[in-house]
Amino acid sequence: MAKDNDRELVRRFKGGDQAAFELLFTRYQHKVLGLIGRHLNDPDEVQDVAQEAFVRAFRALPRFRGESAFYTWLYRIALNTTRNHVAARNRRPPPTDIDVADARLMDGVDTLRDDEDPLAALSRDELSSEIRQAIGALPDDQRSAVILREMDGLSYDQIAEVMHCPVGTVRSRIFRAREAIDKRIRPLLE
Repeated sequence: MAKDNDRELVRRFKGGDQAAFELLFTRYQHKVLGLIGRHLNDPDEVQDVAQEAFVRAFRALPRFRGESAFYTWLYRIALNTTRNHVAARNRRPPPTDIDVADARLMDGVDTLRDDEDPLAALSRDELSSEIRQAIGALPDDQRSAVILREMDGLSYDQIAEVMHCPVGTVRSRIFRAREAIDKRIRPLLE
């Protein structure tokens, strides 16, 4: 149903109806933000990269052939835009140290709620942090595949379309990613 509706909106956009793209944007903005947010930690960066991804999609939509679902095509653009952003960011010099005034403002941000068991919170936070680090340490292809599957809920076929590879390769990447994550967090669970 949504796939057919997307095709109609793409057809309308190609016919000159700019509002059709706004509908596509509204439909997929949260999914795109979520995808990018799993690769970047800074909300401002996430917004910037998402905006860039949608601008690229807007410019490329007249050339969209419809060989894949619109959202698969859009995810591919968002993923590539994110990768390009991360690569460019890694080439930049590190930011300056945190100002003392800023550090005071940040002090206490991560304090526990009074009604929360400190040991349980520590264990949960440690596990969550370790999982994030494990995902971040994965090779790019494995990280993308496991995020698209586990966090975005895409099927193996959809991931194969987004990543331009066979389904068997997707399955292999996800398997290796899960193994690496499991190996890293197992000591915390024992």
